[in-house]
Amino acid sequence: MEYRRLGKSGLLLSELSLGSWVTFGHQIGENIAEDCMKLAYENGVNFFDNAEAYASGKSEEVMGKVLKKMGWDRTSYVISTKVFWGGKLPNQIGLSKKHIIEACNNSLKRMQQEYVDLFFCHRPDKNTPIEETVRAMQTLLDQGKILYWGTSEWSAQEIMEAYSVARQYGLTPPTMEQPQYNMFNRYRVEVEYFKLYSEIGLGTTIWSPLASGVLSNRHFNGIAKDSRFELPNMEWLKERFISDEGQANLLKARMLNDFALELGISLPQLAVAWCLKNKNVSTVMLGASKLEQLKETIKSNEYQQIISTEIENRVEEILQNKPLKPQF
Repeated sequence: MEYRRLGKSGLLLSELSLGSWVTFGHQIGENIAEDCMKLAYENGVNFFDNAEAYASGKSEEVMGKVLKKMGWDRTSYVISTKVFWGGKLPNQIGLSKKHIIEACNNSLKRMQQEYVDLFFCHRPDKNTPIEETVRAMQTLLDQGKILYWGTSEWSAQEIMEAYSVARQYGLTPPTMEQPQYNMFNRYRVEVEYFKLYSEIGLGTTIWSPLASGVLSNRHFNGIAKDSRFELPNMEWLKERFISDEGQANLLKARMLNDFALELGISLPQLAVAWCLKNKNVSTVMLGASKLEQLKETIKSNEYQQIISTEIENRVEEILQNKPLKPQF
């Protein structure tokens, strides 16, 4: 396992990490969650991601129980959580100072931690002044409850607004972002954030490297049983999969699968290794509903070196979706 700096910070993250969206507290039981975290840690993973919204807080509880049971040295791993969707009542949603402070305290209780290393704003909140959000994050930083803060699925303009406000008032700005990034979702990471990597030292903890399972090779003969597409509240994901665009991506996935087999690796391993080739990716977050899936993708970092320019060009021929970078 290699380790990359989170943007311009001094924090080192394993190039592969483990996320808990959909799985912990929802799709898998505590025993499998424990097995996955243990396997990841033993293979050098030092970053585990969560959110208050995942399984309505149960995901944080499961992760907290595993961390307590394992008894790993707290300095040996990095954990994150995210704030936005904490409930259905008015002040349980968004990025007001009240919700940010209360959400952080509740997350710490569920995870049985004194602090989290990374705290993300899960989405932008257009109903709360950005200064209020930035000041709330500074309060948590000063209290030692979080060590770094950032954003998730924010536009470059929104990130720069928060950054500018923080600098204006002498506060700590966000310098990390958690965007979706995979072979089918490229524009934001490759183009929109392009200037932010050098201008503010933006680091990225990317999620969904397998495009929510499209690049997992499990759905070539229809939606696989026990997949996330069949879970409650995931109808939107299923609709996206069966759409014309989704089926076009599935056709490309079949072609990519054939190419991966030529290389002697699996499609998921190719997809993750492809993400790792992007130098602006700080870590690729893996997810798994079965231990066998993680055993497969945890080896993906070993294959990034085989992705030569020739192989990248072959992939681009299949994808036909390379976004054009702006000319400065």
